Amino acid sequence: MTKNPMIEEAKKARLKAYTPYSKFKVGAALKTVDGDIYHGCNIENAAYSMCNCAERTALFSAYAQGIHAFESLTVIADTDRPVSPCGACRQVISELCEADMPIVLANLNGDTFLTSPKELLPGAFLSDDLKEE
Repeated sequence: MTKNPMIEEAKKARLKAYTPYSKFKVGAALKTVDGDIYHGCNIENAAYSMCNCAERTALFSAYAQGIHAFESLTVIADTDRPVSPCGACRQVISELCEADMPIVLANLNGDTFLTSPKELLPGAFLSDDLKEE
């Protein structure tokens, strides 16, 4: 069986997670159209609302470097089924990624699910919905 290099990158990112409270580590690997890979991991805080998910960490890291064009996103966690992004991550992915960009959701057992931003959040609220006065 051939290993998917993006799943391997997401696994590396997962190992960087800071999860002293939940112990639930998530990793994300975001591939740019130029082939660069940005890692993201979840980062917890004692003030729980200040936590950040792996998907958003990867996207925010890329955006902070001026990168806005992505080829794919892969997310992995130790779950029974392929890990699913939370609602906040779905919203951010919908706004910052192309609607048809491939997203691979995975778990450590080797299960995967291929989806896209438009499938993760149909009817997403996007910048086009904001009206200028």
